[in-house]
Amino acid sequence: MAAKDVTDRGVARGTGAAKSETGGTVIIDTGCANLSSVRFAFERLGAAVTVTDEPALIKAATRVVLPGVGSAATAMAALEAKGLVDLIQGLTQPVLGVCLGMQLLSLLSKERGGRSEDCRCLGLIPTQIEALADKGLPLPHMGWNQIVPTAHPLFAGIAPGSYVYFVHSYRAPISAFTLASSEYGETFSAAIGKDNFMGVQFHPEKSAAVGAQILANFLTMGAESSASAPADQAAKEAKS
Repeated sequence: MAAKDVTDRGVARGTGAAKSETGGTVIIDTGCANLSSVRFAFERLGAAVTVTDEPALIKAATRVVLPGVGSAATAMAALEAKGLVDLIQGLTQPVLGVCLGMQLLSLLSKERGGRSEDCRCLGLIPTQIEALADKGLPLPHMGWNQIVPTAHPLFAGIAPGSYVYFVHSYRAPISAFTLASSEYGETFSAAIGKDNFMGVQFHPEKSAAVGAQILANFLTMGAESSASAPADQAAKEAKS
């Protein structure tokens, strides 16, 4: 799936960027390396963004972003050290996990990070993270690749075949909680979601106009619009 001219590919015209009054977006300070790039991506859309690990500010946010790079075990240890695990599990506003942040929303990750046991994650989306079946392709899966989105509001205005930017070696399988799929050695979940929790395996902050549209969609979400598409519909669309 070679990418060509990905700057505007797949973005439906007329969908528009998020308005500047969509304030109250909090990015959880997980200490990971991509915090600034995620923040700048939202600020380019006119959003008021706070990066913090302060529980009161996270609870009061209109919507929350959980970023992450590195291994699941290290990231979960950081959340535990900050006392944020129970807080995140209890959030009722829209929550978006980005890259590793998506994987942390799952039940379990096989990415042990040098430890002897699988990593127990936040348990918010009932799926497990396993190594990508690359079928001889180079790992990590890095670069532009196409996605096939479902009808979830996070992907409003995003056409099938749109290109986004990936960097990963582990993945969530296709399931009833798949919101978008991609293919690299196997078909896998490029995005997953359940209720107010959703996550994208790719980096929207590095995905040009398509990524900006996805973030803009997130900025319009309230609790009523962040619920997952019906499970059977999402699974059927992801596999089609």
